[in-house]
Amino acid sequence: MGVDAIIFDMDGVLVDSEPLGFEAMRRVLARRGVAYTHADNDEFVGRTTLEECQVLTARHQLAADPGELTREYVDILVGLIRVEPRPLPGVPAVLDALHAAGYRMALASSADLAVIAENVSALGLRRFFEATVSGTQVARGKPAPDVFVETARQLRVSPETCLVVEDSRNGLLAAKAARMACAVIPCSSTRHQDFREADYVLQALWDLRALL
Repeated sequence: MGVDAIIFDMDGVLVDSEPLGFEAMRRVLARRGVAYTHADNDEFVGRTTLEECQVLTARHQLAADPGELTREYVDILVGLIRVEPRPLPGVPAVLDALHAAGYRMALASSADLAVIAENVSALGLRRFFEATVSGTQVARGKPAPDVFVETARQLRVSPETCLVVEDSRNGLLAAKAARMACAVIPCSSTRHQDFREADYVLQALWDLRALL
């Protein structure tokens, strides 16, 4: 495949974070008398928390600043991860196998840096990634390509030689806009999404070993 580097999304690819993320946002909005549903949660898969909070603040005419909601959400989510980190099947075994095969790897997630750091630390994944980039560190979140372009820049590789592993349509569109190949592994929250532009659609992380 001519792959120089594999760039992993985190939520829904390496960690089963959607249930924890849903619970964290549910608590944030419940404190303000607003119900947060699974349909709401599905709408924002692959987006940054700040972008989600900006939409929710306007939608529900909340007095709180979106940045305040984001910080509150991150604090709650980090606490939940500390109690119950949730690796998906194949973590870390698949990463171990790819590392042993000589693949360079990086992490590019829409999640806040504190959330990425907590997951990576809790699951012992730091040793696998040469670069870690958050969507909060670039100008635009997914589906814009910024987070993947920045990751390739840090790795000093051409985007055309990167394979992105994603679980959402927003992530897929970001990867293709960055001129990268993309393997999609739908999670429970994204199975209904349209992945027609994907180079590969896999059933599980284990399938990545056979693909490469």
